Amino acid sequence: MLGWVITFLVVALIAGILGFGGIAGASIEIAKIIFFIAVVLFLVSAVVGLARGRNRV
Repeated sequence: MLGWVITFLVVALIAGILGFGGIAGASIEIAKIIFFIAVVLFLVSAVVGLARGRNRV
């Protein structure tokens, strides 16, 4: 998922350099949304992993 974030970030940087402000802005917003989704999924999986690890004896 972080690969998508990097892809949209690169697209935004290239579009910004070439003067396509609308595309750059949209790509940055998409990259931010995907990044925050990835962070939330990581935190959820970390909490679930810790909870499962404690129950084993």
